[in-house]
Amino acid sequence: MNNIHMQFIIALLLGIKRNGHIFLGLIFGIITGFFLQNTSSVAYKILDFIGQGFINLIQMVVLPLVVSAIIIGISNIGDSKQLTKFGSKMLIYYGIITVSAVTIASIIALIIQPGLSANGLVRPEIAESIQQYVRDAIVYQRENMSQIFLDLIPRNPFMALSEGKMIPVIIFVSIFAIALTRAGEISRPLVSLFESVFAATMKVTDWIMYLAALGVFALTATSVANFGTDVFEDITKYIIAVCLALAIQFFIVYPVMLKLFSKVSPLKLYGAISEALMVAFGTASSSATLPLTITCCEKRGISNRVCSFVLPLGATLNMDGTAIIQVIAVIFLIQMYGVSLSPVLIIEIAFLAIVASSTCAGIPGAGLITIALILNGIGLTPEQLVLGFSLLFTFERIMDMLRTVCNVTSDAVVASIIADNENELNYELLNGTVPEERV
Repeated sequence: MNNIHMQFIIALLLGIKRNGHIFLGLIFGIITGFFLQNTSSVAYKILDFIGQGFINLIQMVVLPLVVSAIIIGISNIGDSKQLTKFGSKMLIYYGIITVSAVTIASIIALIIQPGLSANGLVRPEIAESIQQYVRDAIVYQRENMSQIFLDLIPRNPFMALSEGKMIPVIIFVSIFAIALTRAGEISRPLVSLFESVFAATMKVTDWIMYLAALGVFALTATSVANFGTDVFEDITKYIIAVCLALAIQFFIVYPVMLKLFSKVSPLKLYGAISEALMVAFGTASSSATLPLTITCCEKRGISNRVCSFVLPLGATLNMDGTAIIQVIAVIFLIQMYGVSLSPVLIIEIAFLAIVASSTCAGIPGAGLITIALILNGIGLTPEQLVLGFSLLFTFERIMDMLRTVCNVTSDAVVASIIADNENELNYELLNGTVPEERV
C-alpha cells in the first residue's frame, strides 16, 4: 500500500512540475482578478481580449483536427492485417466502455446538477437568448426529422466545412476514409497527406498550449473580476461531478470489464501500467504516453501483435475519460444558462460526446476543443456560451490530467482483454512470477 501511495505522490509531483506554469497562471489570475474589480478599466479589457483570443485559437484547430483524425483512424483499421482477428472485439469492448462512460457521466451530472450553482452568473437576457436557440433547434428537429437526416448527407462537403456543420462533415469524411482503405496502395499518398495534416495540427495545438498559462491567467482574472472569488464555489460541483465519474470509471467499470471478459487481475494490470499512468497524469497526453504504454504492456506479457494494433488505435479513437468530461461540461453549460434538459436532449448529448471523443486528439486541451461538435449538434456555438467556457477553461488542465489517466487505462484494459481472449497474454509475466528479462 505504501508503494501505491508513493506512486500517487510521484504522479502528483510530476504533474505539478510539468504544468507548474499553468498552475501559476491560475493562482496569479485569482490574485489579479481580486484586485481588478473595475470591469471597464483598460487592464480588464486587455485581459478579456487575451482570454477570448485564446478560446478563438482553440476553435481554429477543430476542423483540421477532426477531419485528419477520422481519416487516419479508419485508414489504419482498414490497412491492418489484424483487423479480422482483433478489430471486431476491439470495437465492441471500446464501445461498451465508452457507452458506460457517457451513461455514468449523464447520471452523475443530473444528480449533482453542477450548472445550477453557476446560473446566477449569467445575465437574464443572455440566458433567455440561449434558451430560445435551444428551443428553436428542438422544435426544428421535431418538425423536420426527415430533412435533418437528409441534411446529414452534405450536398457540398466544402460548404459544410466552411459553415462548421460537424456531423455532416464527419459522415462525409468517414465515408471518404472507408473508400481510401478500399482503394488500396494508390490511396497511400493521400492518407500520408492527412497524417501530415494531423501532425501539423497537433503541433499548432502544442503552440496554442504554450499560451495556456497566459490564457488561463486572463480567463481566471476576468472571471474573478466579474464575479469575485465566489466563482470557484460556483464551479466546485462541476469538479466534483467530473472526479466522481472518472473515479467510478477507473475503480469500478474497468475492473468489472476485466472480470467479465478475461482472467486478468485489475490490481496486476494497474501495477503493470503504473509508470505509464504517472506519465499520463504528468503530460495530460495519451499520445505522448503511448510509447510507454506499449512498453509497459509488452514487458508484462501482452503480445506485440495485440499492443501494436490495439493501443495506437485506442490512443486515437478510444477516449472515454474525455467523453465523461464532455458530457458533464455540456450539461454544466446547459444548466448554467437555464436550458431545460429533456431525456431526448440528454441522449443526444451522450451520443454526440461518443462521436466527439473518438475524434479527439490525444493531446492536452483537445477535450474542450471538440466540445464544439456537441454544442453544434444542439444548436449552439462556444461563442454564445463564452462565460461558461471561461469557467471551464479555468480548471481544464487539472481535468485534462485526470481524464488522460482514464484514457490510457482504458486502452490497456481492452488490450489485455483481447490478449487474454486470443491467448496472446503471458500470465507469468503479468503476475510477476518470472523476471521480465525472460521476454
